[in-house]
Amino acid sequence: MARRLVVAALAVAMTIVTIMTPATAQTLSWQHVPVPAQVRPQAGLNEAVAFGSDQAWAVGTDAVGREAPGFPLVLRWNGTAWQRQSLPGIGWQGDLLSVAATSPTMVWAVGRDSAGSARLLRSDGNSWYESRPPRGVVLTKVVAGGGETWLIGSRDGAQVLLRWDGHGWRDVPVPPGAVYGLHILAADDVWAAGATDSGAAVSHWDGQAWQQTIVNGFPRSAVGSVLAVSPTEVWAGGTAGFVGGPVGRPIPPLLVRWDGQAWNRVTVPTDFGSVTSLAPATSGALAWVSVARSQKWGPPGSYPPFVSGPDFLAWDGQSFTEHSEPAVAGEGDSSLLRLAPVPGTSAVWSVGRADGPEGTFAPRIMRFG
Repeated sequence: MARRLVVAALAVAMTIVTIMTPATAQTLSWQHVPVPAQVRPQAGLNEAVAFGSDQAWAVGTDAVGREAPGFPLVLRWNGTAWQRQSLPGIGWQGDLLSVAATSPTMVWAVGRDSAGSARLLRSDGNSWYESRPPRGVVLTKVVAGGGETWLIGSRDGAQVLLRWDGHGWRDVPVPPGAVYGLHILAADDVWAAGATDSGAAVSHWDGQAWQQTIVNGFPRSAVGSVLAVSPTEVWAGGTAGFVGGPVGRPIPPLLVRWDGQAWNRVTVPTDFGSVTSLAPATSGALAWVSVARSQKWGPPGSYPPFVSGPDFLAWDGQSFTEHSEPAVAGEGDSSLLRLAPVPGTSAVWSVGRADGPEGTFAPRIMRFG
């Protein structure tokens, strides 16, 4: 994406606003950003959220062993480096799965302890403390947007969605099938990505009811990320499941787009992998797509038959530019890529976990811009 400079001459100063455009994405690259030294190599990150160039949080788990569940992990970016956040009074073992925020002083994280019980943390921007989770609900994800905060989870094996009303969590009707991701524009304008027995599905909530569409009817296909740009432009990404095929064959990625009339599959420059995250530009338009375990068919007759594919795809409104994650000494490729755009800038974070030596894994943080 090319960098466009908008220069406004003022009486006493000149302000330069920088906007990412396609050519810039071709000249810049993703960079590896170190995790704090006190975070053990056997750790992993699951999700991040940013509120500015000096405010971002990432959550996951630390000190995981082959038989140890690890401990909840929270990192904070201060504009210069990632620092581990203390969690006083939080002594349980387990994993933090997701983080979201409506403001820098209203940050939520959901997780699960080693006994399988839901855990819900809340931060005022400085300290973290435990909040009572909804009774009987196993939490998997927290999503914020449009001043709203919603939870995704299950109760007695059935999917549930819950909305924060300022005082407590209230159940919201659930569309058929499973919900894996949400994009919340307002209380009466919510998009859900998921799957049904009929295939990958995207649903829209208007405050009264869900309207669901099967966006890919291939068996076992699903979408887990959704980005609503406008009423005539919505994106969803995941995996296009298949039946049969050679043993060990990876699953193709799935990216679909709503044009106001129909959902259409979008061709991406990789043959296999999973679309794990969609990130908007400052305008709200799609900017980035992450593809975990990305692979392409190799040259005919080559063995193995696959070669590495792009980990990140930059969208300029017409086509994709391919980007690969930087190599890290002693570690392999990322097995999880979750994007977190930095509001008001062209920068974006990616957090997750990478393959480590001897079947282990390691935390991975990258930044573009």
